[in-house]
Amino acid sequence: MISQLSWKIGGQQGEGVESTDRIFSTALNRLGYYLYGYRHFSSRIKGGHTNNKIRISTTPMRAISDDLDILVAFDQETIDLNAHELRGGGVIVADAKFNPTVPEDVNARLFAVPITSIAEDLGTSLMKNMVASGASWALLGLPIEVFNKAVEEEFGRKGPAIVEKNIEAVKRGAEFVLEQAGGPLEDFRLGPADGKQKLFIIGNEAIGLGAIAGGCRLMSAYPITPASEIMEYLIKKLPKFGGTVVQTEDEIAAVTMAIGANYAGVRTMTASAGPGLSLMMEAIGLSGMTEQPLVIVDTQRGGPSTGLPTKQEQSDLNAMVYGTHGEIPKVVIAPASIEDCFYDTIEAFNISEEYQVPVIVMTDLQLSLGKQSCEVFDYSTVEIRRGKLVQDAPAEDNAELFKRFEFTEDGISPRVLPGVKGGLHHVTGVEHDEVGRPSESAVNRVKMMDKRLNKLNNLQIRDAIRVDAPHQSPELLIIGMGSTGGTIDEARERLAADGVTSNHVTVRQIHPFPAAQLAPYVNQAKKVIVVENNATAQLAAQVKLHVGYGDKIKSLLKYDGNPFLPAEVYKACKEMN
Repeated sequence: MISQLSWKIGGQQGEGVESTDRIFSTALNRLGYYLYGYRHFSSRIKGGHTNNKIRISTTPMRAISDDLDILVAFDQETIDLNAHELRGGGVIVADAKFNPTVPEDVNARLFAVPITSIAEDLGTSLMKNMVASGASWALLGLPIEVFNKAVEEEFGRKGPAIVEKNIEAVKRGAEFVLEQAGGPLEDFRLGPADGKQKLFIIGNEAIGLGAIAGGCRLMSAYPITPASEIMEYLIKKLPKFGGTVVQTEDEIAAVTMAIGANYAGVRTMTASAGPGLSLMMEAIGLSGMTEQPLVIVDTQRGGPSTGLPTKQEQSDLNAMVYGTHGEIPKVVIAPASIEDCFYDTIEAFNISEEYQVPVIVMTDLQLSLGKQSCEVFDYSTVEIRRGKLVQDAPAEDNAELFKRFEFTEDGISPRVLPGVKGGLHHVTGVEHDEVGRPSESAVNRVKMMDKRLNKLNNLQIRDAIRVDAPHQSPELLIIGMGSTGGTIDEARERLAADGVTSNHVTVRQIHPFPAAQLAPYVNQAKKVIVVENNATAQLAAQVKLHVGYGDKIKSLLKYDGNPFLPAEVYKACKEMN
């Protein structure tokens, strides 16, 4: 038996690749296996090559596998583009309709299954995804009852007749390939799963669930890849909790609506990707100047401009940290796992209200859309902190205006909601005094700027850096952010086997940068390698700026639209060591 296996299905977009992957992985999750998925898809609704890859394991892991065990192909293009990933002795399950051929330099077993013909015999070629699923499931020797249950859940709303036909498609695909192969493939038989209950979701869904748990009751947003799933999730869920989602005409309307709703007291968020974040910059400055809470999720993708809308990148860091004109306090948090997506979203709302600042939750496409196994969330740890929100403003009928922007020792002023007696004050985007009246006084300007900029001096989020540092003086310190963590850890296992000592730090608080926490680990290491999906080493620049040690910091960069593979990080670290 084996402890892990990698499976990929590919074809033309709109051909059923996504639903096949969904049912296949759902059934595996029910059996208790750990899963890590990656989607490669085109930036169009239909057509263009697409593939979904799942790594299946009996133990936790958080990275794409370097190679591939089973490739399910709906067309020859899928074989041509992906067969090179197959390990020696790997398997291709292909539709016999296109007369599949295996490249000469690929050592793989080909099973040509009449996928389309079987589906058409059952009434429609649309069921070819179920035929293909049944064939690959049967080769693994896994219990068919679990798979059929997943099929029932997928198609149950369409009625029992449709469910029965799809189950029959699964059965026929399985029977055909088993006759060809002579039974399940023993070298692909997975060991038993641990049986623990697990969630199997994408980061965007975890963010949406975290928003609900964190008290968000309004989302204003405009659809954009790869952020749209947050909005789609909340459209279904928020009304059950008395909330709603408003699809605005653009990102400018989305962010200003969020600011206005937060001013009125409703926890509100918006979510977008790089192009939308660019449009929000002026409004983010308004949030900073008026000290209104604001939560934004930026799901990074390939840029600039429209760039690579459906591909991986981590190139918005500088935009999030420096994008607004003028100088305001803001917080940028970078979740590094599905669990982080949930808990960090809750914390983003708390920080935003406690410090009265914009908070940006920074994810990347792989973390946003890659479906993964994760621990069940612990709702008992959720707390709602609203900071200096004043419920009853002490004032008499002839009192002065409320000091909404009062100078305080910690720089954070009392906040009052509209309609509270005694809470009347001005709100304006120009510089202002303590009650919000416009002011061009030089003395007031300096005091207000210092008040705003200094209120984050003591901010430190949970796990501002996440550390795995078993060595006092390692040869390498590898630093990453976002979805790179699991890949780095696998590379480190291979480095350790070669006798190379390494520590690993994931930076989760991007701004304000946690220099004091990171500095000791940089100091101890002989060399530092910063791993990031961009071309200009944006995270490495932050380390050099705030921590120093530029002479021993090197960058491992990848910006071709694909996530790092463990083998790539391992090889580069060996060469740089």
